[in-house]
Amino acid sequence: MANPATKTHNDLGQPVGMPMLNWTPRSRPLGTPMSGRFCRLEPLDAAAHAKQLHDAHAADREGRNWTYMPYGPFASARTYASWIESVQQSEDPLFFAIVDLASEHPVGAASYLRIDPPMGVLEVGHVSYSPSLQRTPAATEAMYLMMRRAFDELGYRRYEWKCDSLNAPSRSAASRLGFRYEGTFRNAVVVKQRNRDTAWYSIVEAEWPALRTALEKWLAPANFDEAGCQQTRLSELTADLR
Repeated sequence: MANPATKTHNDLGQPVGMPMLNWTPRSRPLGTPMSGRFCRLEPLDAAAHAKQLHDAHAADREGRNWTYMPYGPFASARTYASWIESVQQSEDPLFFAIVDLASEHPVGAASYLRIDPPMGVLEVGHVSYSPSLQRTPAATEAMYLMMRRAFDELGYRRYEWKCDSLNAPSRSAASRLGFRYEGTFRNAVVVKQRNRDTAWYSIVEAEWPALRTALEKWLAPANFDEAGCQQTRLSELTADLR
């Protein structure tokens, strides 16, 4: 008789999923800081972050970074602070400010959301990178730190990325970071009085060890020359994983 721990068919001969006999619900992520070589993630707080974050986003003069977000752009630091105040106590989404370690200034934000501890699934979203954070090692490191907490510290099974199907930069970022495209949900939601088709991406636990190695290889000091230019592109390191 087959070991129940390895059976992939039931007693009727029908295929079923791999057994998860020792599975237990995971803990919810907490807002404790996450630190790397380039950035630190800490709980988003209006008093600590709103003014400098608004200033950082002001470099995006046309507000392009907010096109696909359900909120923004914000006309003033005060209105941005009011929005942060409305979400900073939330546990889902759980928001973090991304602080550049070189300047100690907040330069972006991101969150965990749709957190499902019984299933071991959560999503990364509300990613808002100011121009000074975009296309920097800190931008990648922030996503790596959030993945590492989800998989290594909390033992989650699935990590999701969802975005407007028209948001080409977000889709490119997901692919570069090693997420796999799963499909597009048509007419998924209405955002800013516009229809949104939502593109879904994910990383699952079996893929994480190789992806972690690729991210750490890219982030390593040896991958950057004296001018800070990368020697190997992350997309090259994650291509086979996708």
